[in-house]
Formats: sequence, structure tokens, C-alpha cells
Amino acid sequence: MESNPDTLPKPRRGIYLLPNLFTTAALFSGFYAAIAAIGGHYVDAAIAVFVAGILDALDGRVARLTNTQSAFGVQYDSLSDMCSFGLAPALVMYTWSLSTLKVYGPLWGKVGWSAAFIYAACAALRLARFNTQVGVADKRYFQGLASPAAAGLLMSFLWAASETGLDGTMVQFVAPVLTVIAGALMVSRVRYWSFKTGPKSDRVPFYWIPIVVLVLVALFVDPAHVMFLIATLYVASGPLMTLWGMRRMRGRRDGRADETRESPPPS
Repeated sequence: MESNPDTLPKPRRGIYLLPNLFTTAALFSGFYAAIAAIGGHYVDAAIAVFVAGILDALDGRVARLTNTQSAFGVQYDSLSDMCSFGLAPALVMYTWSLSTLKVYGPLWGKVGWSAAFIYAACAALRLARFNTQVGVADKRYFQGLASPAAAGLLMSFLWAASETGLDGTMVQFVAPVLTVIAGALMVSRVRYWSFKTGPKSDRVPFYWIPIVVLVLVALFVDPAHVMFLIATLYVASGPLMTLWGMRRMRGRRDGRADETRESPPPS
């Protein structure tokens, strides 16, 4: 028996407005960061990238709270991330510091733009790998440094250096190393806490309250250096956690091997 086409449910058209508004705002922040960097307003560009990171963290949570997740939103969010945390930070770092290397000759000039391109390419590879692992990977961890965290490391470095009185020419040999390291960590297999799995209950230990208060006060007093410290600690936590896990696994293998050698043979 054939179904009447008029009675079949029609596919839903359109997109969800609220979460995609947050994504669009994050995209605009990344675009503004690039424009600000071209105009020489580097601190404004760095702050715009941080604003993009906040908005990027909100759009997914808004979609989950309002039950408005969609395949379109996933792809749109990924493209927005590429602009805000891939292309924008690379352009900001290049215009601020990496481009100054060309005064030492054409080869050093190529080193500068190559470092920026390596970061942008690694961000694209990181996002593509993340999209293929949605629904499969352990939500407690990121495989490789997330692109917002990598952008936060570079932008907090720029912000802290500017607040200290350093311009791009004074850190022109540090900037390419830091840029390449951030890019390499994005495509690495180093695990990082994702913070997507919050506490299992509404209660948290009391010591979290004074810690949060101290962090907020420190951010209010000196946001540039505190942000750089937080970003550095988070970036360093991945390799340290990976090394600690490898050490524990090696200890367990050695323990099993010792038990096997000490156990008597079967009679």
C-alpha cells in the first residue's frame, strides 16, 4: 500500500536561532581580532579572541540546555572556531611579532610567516580530527590541545608582554617557538582535561569557594599576567598528565611481571 505524499511529515527547515547567535558572535569576535591586529591594536585583538572563547563555550551549553543541537550547528561552530582560534591568532601573532623577523633577511621572514601558517594548519587539522571523533572520544579528555586553549596561550602571552612594556620586536625569537609549540600540541595525542564532565552532584568541596574567589580577585587586579599563568599551567598539565599515566602503566606492567616470576609453576 502506497502512502499518500500529502500525509507524510515534511522535513523541518531552518536553523535554531539562539545557539547560532552565540556562534555568530564568536565568529564576529575572531573577525574583529584580525581587523584590530591589522590596525595595530594588538591588545584589543587579544581580548577579542578571549571574548570569542567565552562565546564559544556558551553556544554548546545553550544548545544542550534548550535541546537545540543540530548537525548544522556542529559544522557552523567548527568553521567559527577555525576563524576565531585558528586564523585570527595566527594573523595577530604575525602582525605583532613574527613579521618583524624579516629585518634579519628573507630567510628569517619566511620563518615568521611559516610559524603562523603552521599554527593555522594545525588548528584546521585539530578541528577536523575533533569532528570525526564526536560521539566516540572520551568526553573527559581532549586528544591534543583544544584550539581555544591554544589561542588563549598565544593571546595571553601577547597581552602579558604588552602590559610588561614589551613589544613584538623584543620577543621576536620567542614568538615563533611558542606559536609552533601551540600548533604542535593541537595535533598531538597528549590528553587534556575537557571540563565537560562537571561534578557528579550539586555539592563541591568547601575549598573550591576560596580558590574561585582568589582567582577572580587576581583576574581583576592583573588580568593579563593571571590569564597567561592559567594558560601556561593548563598547557603544561597535558604533557605532565600523559607522563604520569605512562609511568603508572609501566609500574603496573612491572608489577604483573614480578608476580608472574614469583608465582610457582603449576604442579
